[in-house]
Amino acid sequence: MTENPGELPPGADLAAQLTAMRKAQVLDPLPAWEARAERLRALERLIREHRAEIAAAISADFGNRPAAETDLLEVFPSLSGIRHALRHGRRWMRPRRGFADAWFLPARTELRPRPLGVIGIIVPWNYPLYLAAGPLTDALAAGNRAMLKMSEATPRFSALFAGLIARHFPHGEIVVVQGDAAVGRAFAALPFDHLLFTGSTAVGRAVMGAAAANLTPVTLELGGKSPAIIGPGARLANAAERILFGKLMNAGQTCIAPDYVLLPRARMDEFIALARATAARMYPDFARNRDYASIASDRHYARLARLRDEAMAAGASAHALAEGADPASRRLAPTLLTGVDDSMAVMQEEIFGPLLPLLPYDDIAGAIEVVRSRPHPLAMYVFEEDASTVDRLLAALPAGGVCVNETLLHIAQHGLPFGGIGESGMGAYHGEAGFRTLSKLTPIFRQSRLNVMGWLNPPHGARFRGVLKLLLGR
Repeated sequence: MTENPGELPPGADLAAQLTAMRKAQVLDPLPAWEARAERLRALERLIREHRAEIAAAISADFGNRPAAETDLLEVFPSLSGIRHALRHGRRWMRPRRGFADAWFLPARTELRPRPLGVIGIIVPWNYPLYLAAGPLTDALAAGNRAMLKMSEATPRFSALFAGLIARHFPHGEIVVVQGDAAVGRAFAALPFDHLLFTGSTAVGRAVMGAAAANLTPVTLELGGKSPAIIGPGARLANAAERILFGKLMNAGQTCIAPDYVLLPRARMDEFIALARATAARMYPDFARNRDYASIASDRHYARLARLRDEAMAAGASAHALAEGADPASRRLAPTLLTGVDDSMAVMQEEIFGPLLPLLPYDDIAGAIEVVRSRPHPLAMYVFEEDASTVDRLLAALPAGGVCVNETLLHIAQHGLPFGGIGESGMGAYHGEAGFRTLSKLTPIFRQSRLNVMGWLNPPHGARFRGVLKLLLGR
């Protein structure tokens, strides 16, 4: 393996690096499956061999991120995605052949996937391994090269990943860029063949604006306020457990975490009691429990504390599910909020932390209207045993992805595309969907040696008019 640095030095010309990668891609425009598979295996070795270092670097960046959470939420899905691509990538590459439309027989058609070229990937701080390795897996399986801009909010992991990429890949196959927001803006403005961004809606708008100047196609994985809807026929204890699981993994710093809960008014107190018991079971002795992640930065901790305190000042009630929060180590106790309304920032902004507003409803139509009045969410979680109620919610409410009687796990299904809708994003990836997104499905029409297309040539006489009459169905 080469020892050339995978990270661009300060002040390096990003455009020149992209040009060099494009030239390298031209020399090997359609990599064989064996070459793609070797790149995927190199990424798999990188993650397996340096798993402990990766977990330690992420934990150091967060203040505390349990290694078990990094294994479950980042290492496992990264490796699983690579294994899936290795099993199915050769099949994804095969041309799809068929017959031309009836009027053009005996011609044949073909759809042949080919790499787009050089893919830009902007990686967020909350899952810095998985949200680098996931898009990178799709890019490599599709035969592309890739440039990644790592988050400045995870400097230790970003530096580690840059070095590991340099050790496991020849220089120019994958380039890792580090730097601040100014570097990020310059990166987004590069004329990539495709740009994939994961992050906030506000930054996503800026990324899309920068990409538009080059007509660069984008996949935007954003966020928003993903609801959990507890139906009147739900198993409430199960709903409380699965919602708390989805909310408290990574201390809520997950783009598809439940952002608020809609539930029958009569069951509010019961849900709060169940949630408190669930949190105590998941995180016993909370003050000393190391299985609970810290908030990743002082700025994010202060923002979450502000959302909670401003809501309480405006009349909301806070129900802490644990004792022993510690601002010094940025451990924010999981907290339910009742009495919230849309005037509060906690109901306007994506929370991205362990605060969970509860909104009561009197009938399911009221719950539908609450969700419908907001931008389409990245995820929606429905808890209900009655199939007709589930179908009613699915029919009424668009969302990027849905789980029924579960949270989060739709993102881990390689057969399901992952992506948002409206303000929660555009485009999709994962598995074959990611391969298709980062490929050009080239349509090919193969004319037969024997055909009647000459009958349509000028001059347009009687034979032409007869054929045209048949074509037009008159």
